[in-house]
Amino acid sequence: MTDDSLPPRLRFRLLLDRSVAIGPGKADLLAAIAETGSIAAAGRSMGMSYKKAWMLITAMNQWFREPLVVSTRGGRSHGGAELTPMGETVLDLYRSIESRAAEAVAGDLDAFAQLLRQDPPKP
Repeated sequence: MTDDSLPPRLRFRLLLDRSVAIGPGKADLLAAIAETGSIAAAGRSMGMSYKKAWMLITAMNQWFREPLVVSTRGGRSHGGAELTPMGETVLDLYRSIESRAAEAVAGDLDAFAQLLRQDPPKP
């Protein structure tokens, strides 16, 4: 590996159905909403349009027994969004599973890295 290349790493995706998953992107979006209090600001922080962020939140809200995110409309109160207790639980569980999976495969990732060329071709 070169100095500017990344070592092999795990990107964990939890499949909820054949075509529905929660992965790093949706988890990061939930975390950004919790941090910013805004779907628009969360999307911007991730380089994502408001429409895309709203679509992902709507889909996640539909898959769980309770919504993960609630929002209020703009206007004088400027609107906003926040994770519900269910959203906090889902994010915490996802992060826990992600962390435990990464720990479980850390040795294998190190072994995998040893198999890579020291001078990989440029893309």
